[in-house]
Parts: sequence; structure tokens; C-alpha cells
Amino acid sequence: MLRYIYRHDLHQFPKLARSMHLDRADQFHTRLGWDVNLDANGEEHDQYDQLDPLYVIWQQPDGSHGGSMRFLPTTGPVMVNDFFLDLTGGVPLQSPLIWESTRFCLARDVSGNVAGALTLAGIEVMRNFGIEHFAGVFDRRMVRIYRSLGFSPEVIGRRGEGRDQICLGLWEYSPEVYERVAARCEIAMETSQRWFDHSFGAVAPQVPVNPAQFAAE
Repeated sequence: MLRYIYRHDLHQFPKLARSMHLDRADQFHTRLGWDVNLDANGEEHDQYDQLDPLYVIWQQPDGSHGGSMRFLPTTGPVMVNDFFLDLTGGVPLQSPLIWESTRFCLARDVSGNVAGALTLAGIEVMRNFGIEHFAGVFDRRMVRIYRSLGFSPEVIGRRGEGRDQICLGLWEYSPEVYERVAARCEIAMETSQRWFDHSFGAVAPQVPVNPAQFAAE
């Protein structure tokens, strides 16, 4: 199932939190070779985790992390303004209607449907919070993946060439996008909304989803 958890509440889910930060270390440090900080427990954290971001997390049946993303409003410190201003033409992105999405992470051996579920969750955040755009920096190999998920960004800045090129994209909300992504990841929009409501305290029963959709390939 999908969970929406602010940093100040993450301690209530110790297994989910630890496995998320371990999977981030595995993906960004071990597999991608990024220069990221690991703590004494082998977990990956950065300064933006201290700003009370909203995490969207796919929780596995055993309570562990299957995939996640992190969101912060651009009215405060965000990576795109702190490290990638060359991609915006030197003009910071600052609006309550634009949030930044970072640290898209998948645990090893999860199915592609988890990526789709996380994408749907991001759209759910936009729909319920009245956010018009997400901003995010990505490399060229992600273009095909975003297209397959049915939610491609408008590229507004690029750096580098070939395989080393990185892009800054803006994802725009629309009801049509919401319907398309829900259909592609095979999660009913009613189920998605119930998960969102459940995370934010509404009385909403969990709706069962076919576990085979999210089993390891």
C-alpha cells in the first residue's frame, strides 16, 4: 500500500524508515555511485531530510520499503535552487504551487508497478494539495521511463551531452493525467484516494489490491 508520511511522523514506522534509508544507500551509493553521505548504520540521509519533507512510500506486505519519493515546497530550500540554478537560467523556482520531487528510489527486485504506484501517489499529492507543478532533475535514461508511466515532464533546462546529460523537468497536474496513470499502474482512483485519506487521518478502510501486481519480477 501507499503511505504519505511527514518526516516528523516517520519515527512511528521504524522498519519502514530504516529500510527506506538503507535502500536509498543501496541505490544511490552502491548501484549509481553517487557521492552521498552514509551514516554509521549504512543509511543515506541528506540535509533536505531535516526540513520535514513529505515522503510517499510504497510499503511491502512485511512492513518494509518497496519504493519512495520525497517532496518539499519550493518556498523553502530545495535542491534545484541550491545546486541546479544553471538549469533555470539563474532564476530560482519559488512558488507554493510548485513542489520539488527528489530521491525517487526503488528497492531491489520490486516490479515496475511500484514505480507506477509512486507516480500515481505524486499526482494524488498534487490533486489534494492544489499543487500545479512538480519540479525535478533527472538524467536522460528516465525520459523513456516517464513516458511509459504516462506522466512525462516538460524539460526546461539541460546540462551536458549524451549519457551524461541531466535535465530539469516540470510535471503538470491534470485530471486526464490522473486517470491515465491510474489505468497504467492498475490502481483504481478510489483506492488511491482512500490510501491518501488513511494517511492523513480520515476514516478510510484499506482497499485490497492484487498482490501479484507488485510481486518481484
